[in-house]
Amino acid sequence: MKFTESETLEFKTSTSELKEAIVAIVAILNKHQKGDLYFGIKNNGEVVGQDVSDKTLRDISKSISDHIEPKIYPQIHAETIEGKQCVHVLFEGYECPYLVDGRAYVRIGTENKQMSTKELGKYFVKKTQGLWEQQASDKTLNDVNTRIVKSYMKRANEAKRIDFKFADVRSTLHKLKVINGEKLLNAGRVLFCNDNSLEVQAAVFAGTDKNTFLDIQQFKGNLFDLLRKSQSYIKEHMNWRAELTGEGRKEIPEVPIRAITESLVNSVCHRDYTNMKGNEIAFFKDRIEIYNPGQFPEEAKIEDYLAGKERSILRNPLIANTLFLSKEIEHWGSGLKRINDECNASGVKVAFEVLKTGFLVTFYRREQEGFRLGSSKLGEKLGEKLGENQEKILVLIDKNKHITTQELSEKIGISTTAIENNIVKLKEKGLLKRIGADKGGYWEIVK
Repeated sequence: MKFTESETLEFKTSTSELKEAIVAIVAILNKHQKGDLYFGIKNNGEVVGQDVSDKTLRDISKSISDHIEPKIYPQIHAETIEGKQCVHVLFEGYECPYLVDGRAYVRIGTENKQMSTKELGKYFVKKTQGLWEQQASDKTLNDVNTRIVKSYMKRANEAKRIDFKFADVRSTLHKLKVINGEKLLNAGRVLFCNDNSLEVQAAVFAGTDKNTFLDIQQFKGNLFDLLRKSQSYIKEHMNWRAELTGEGRKEIPEVPIRAITESLVNSVCHRDYTNMKGNEIAFFKDRIEIYNPGQFPEEAKIEDYLAGKERSILRNPLIANTLFLSKEIEHWGSGLKRINDECNASGVKVAFEVLKTGFLVTFYRREQEGFRLGSSKLGEKLGEKLGENQEKILVLIDKNKHITTQELSEKIGISTTAIENNIVKLKEKGLLKRIGADKGGYWEIVK
């Protein structure tokens, strides 16, 4: 039999490595709350055995008792493996964080990393406060958006992941475990109340940086409405192309909609809700970014998720489970892989980046003939080849017919004189006219 070390299994050649063994026990406890350790097996899995007596077992027990706080009471016994005597230590503990001689460690793969003062501080906060989503909010049933609850239950029933029907809001939220007495938990507030801490900022920038924006929006509301608004915003501002097939005209987005949906759901599911910063959607000339203020697990690697070899580490398990039941989430821990697979199949470059402040997904836009601006479709509708600034002017006017020359100048990043010159050209082409006086009037695009 081949033995392999893991995040919950540690090997030591002999009790001469007892000090290192105790560090490993603490690291595993702080990560998984239970694990196994063997003396008499090399870290490569080779069984070498060692001398085992009653004193050996007592010495191991005493060292664990003397050096680990809070106290744990492991099972320690001799075990014959491949005909050789070994010592098996089976341990568990749920009073994290555990310390060895005043130091805390955490298991990362098969390594034992000492926790910094900052990491340990976060650990104590988490221990004393519990998960944010499971704390009681100030919202009651009166604050719940009943429409959203009914709509959610319809999707969950259709997905066949919930075996009960909607009867009333109270019983539904109780069965979903997002209410405690008369108070909604924070998870329930984010999911089903319009007044909550969740916010999405969305913007379209003129170039490849944030110096000049063409459009900026701020969405607030319950999680499901924000997902819908965010997806609509991206669809509206993405480039699309038309393809004629045997079944008729087919609209094809520059980034697969399924990849966008997965990214948005991941963004709200894994964000840090104790962070006041909102989620972000940003359109640049060369890319689309979706950002959430939630740290990627330090011990995890993006590559492992893309390969489908890692399990999901949930910051908000209650919110995640609720989304899973209504099939907003397809499978646990598969989000990044699904995004990557969808983009690869469509020839779209995607990148995942761990930032100091959160997690960023970047979709790189394709310069492909046939794509047109999804927000206005003006180039196709008007049958005119427009300059870049003229197109921007029409896009902004299409969104706000009362926009001023000064506002156009600020959003596009050119002078008011340049704006006026381009407006004259648009009027000459018969594409734009002014209705009413300069003050109090409005623009009209001739379609």
